[in-house]
Amino acid sequence: MGHAGARACLGDCYNIGQGTPKDHVKAAPYFRLAADQGVPEAQFGYAQCLTFGDGVPKDDNVAARYYRLAADHGHAPAQCCLAQYYLHGQGLSKDHDEGVRYHRFAAD
Repeated sequence: MGHAGARACLGDCYNIGQGTPKDHVKAAPYFRLAADQGVPEAQFGYAQCLTFGDGVPKDDNVAARYYRLAADHGHAPAQCCLAQYYLHGQGLSKDHDEGVRYHRFAAD
């Protein structure tokens, strides 16, 4: 099995065009592989790909799942995104209390 951290880094390189041309189609699979190996930064990166349809079809339901994985590892940007998903009912049931709770996690 490939090194999870290296996969996440390679996903970042393709995502932002660092040392290689920007290519979301190449970034998304590396984020997904690293995300499934438990790397919170990759879970967030893959969720972002799903949110915006960068390199993969847009899918708010799956994005919410990956935001939650990263958020539950203490990833503050993922906590903010998950909070917004809850507040707007995007990809999961609308829940104001959960939205505020995840915003508090990110703030603390």
